[in-house]
Amino acid sequence: MTAAAYITTPIYYVNDKPHIGHAYTTLACDTLARFWRLQGKDVKFLTGTDEHGQKVEKAAALAGVSPQDFVDTVSQTFRHLIDKMDVTNNDFIRTTEPRHIKAAQALWARLIDSGAIYLGEYAGWYAVRDEAFYAESDLVNGKAPTGAEVEWLVEPSYFFRLSAYQDQLLAYYKANPNFIAPDSRRNEVIRFVEGGLLDLSVSRTSFKWGVPVPGDDKHIMYVWLDALTNYMTALGYPNEEGGDFKTFWPEAIHIVGKDILRFHAVYWPAFLMAAGLPLPRQIFAHGWWTNEGVKISKSLGNTIDPIELVDTFGIDAVRYFLLREVSFGQDGDFSRQALVNRLNSDLANAYGNLVQRVLSFIYKNGNAVVPTPGVFTGEDATFLTLPAQFLAQADIMQVNRYAEGVWVLIAKANQYVDEHKPWGLKKTDPNRMNTVLYVLADFIRQIAILTQPLVPLASAKILDQLAVPEADRLFCALNQKLLSGTKLPEPTGVFPRVQS
Repeated sequence: MTAAAYITTPIYYVNDKPHIGHAYTTLACDTLARFWRLQGKDVKFLTGTDEHGQKVEKAAALAGVSPQDFVDTVSQTFRHLIDKMDVTNNDFIRTTEPRHIKAAQALWARLIDSGAIYLGEYAGWYAVRDEAFYAESDLVNGKAPTGAEVEWLVEPSYFFRLSAYQDQLLAYYKANPNFIAPDSRRNEVIRFVEGGLLDLSVSRTSFKWGVPVPGDDKHIMYVWLDALTNYMTALGYPNEEGGDFKTFWPEAIHIVGKDILRFHAVYWPAFLMAAGLPLPRQIFAHGWWTNEGVKISKSLGNTIDPIELVDTFGIDAVRYFLLREVSFGQDGDFSRQALVNRLNSDLANAYGNLVQRVLSFIYKNGNAVVPTPGVFTGEDATFLTLPAQFLAQADIMQVNRYAEGVWVLIAKANQYVDEHKPWGLKKTDPNRMNTVLYVLADFIRQIAILTQPLVPLASAKILDQLAVPEADRLFCALNQKLLSGTKLPEPTGVFPRVQS
């Protein structure tokens, strides 16, 4: 049976257009999905938009349109970003879809049946911007910890017995140390839960834009209980016996920003425990981006438009920079100059130049076919095993380290060219020249297979220029070899340099 993998972005809130943070999370998930597909896994990759809540209702009123018209328009901007970035998601979910409303209400019914939800009255602080409730002790200078304004709210509310799951959550974290990653975020969540959990208000009556509570439509479901259910909706829940749910849900990995970790690592597993449902495999929280060392905000006018970046530099360059520049899970700083430097040094000079000079030399001096090698030296044979050895040790959850490791191999290939100088062997030892060129061509083939998750468009072009069939581009093909005599097309540049 083929191994399964299920990767999700958070569903993006539709109160504004996509920004660099949305692009980063989506590209990271796309990289993981591509990597697992190359391993031969059956991959489900989900993204989408979170479209309910008071913040959306207010934004729609301000725009003078209905909430549905508002979310239809903004959700489309996220679809556009996904298309622009060549993202390979299998599904795009919207929380206004009938399939999702059905799933959210089914989960609510499970929680009612288990006795985990009761009716009461909420009196406390609420931040519309965060769609979150805060205790008095959470406030910092009269605001939410995120800096959002809070308002005192009193209204009838259903409550989830979150306090009853404190010990169960802590026991689960201890028994499953990889459930929350990286470790710094895991420790943060454990400290929060150890500090004591209060029951959670999970319905609202003061506005109407949300999923109606089954059997009591004066209430709508708390937007986070609604939204988190999306991960199961896409697998066919409430049909737990369906193939997708049974196959993929136990393998679920949620990639989220650190600002929404509490909802995913505390509330979500507690909801699932109460409903008697399996928990996802892992919650992985990444950091935030700054712009030239400054916190990004609309008020400062320093937001970064990912569409403009792609239009200017190309998707592969933007992907590579974002994935390579920061340790996955940590904060990162965006710099346009740093992007240009990465593009020129790593992509154009190191990788692009390697491919261009080797394949151009073969095309011009080897009758435009894969060379026929002579006897491999021990160095040749060892060199050709390096990509497979690297892959065997690689951890794609540390995607920046994966990129660093591949570029170490590219550096070794450039060193091999400089040491063996095939152009100098043309007259003195043509057989050795052909062997060196063959080794380099096959090494480039392997590198291009490894770089597919990072720079997929360029990798495909390189593999095309080596006449590698689509069926031979999985990781299991690393140990195959190029077929001597295969006709090669005229090579073209893959990574053009850009001016600062």
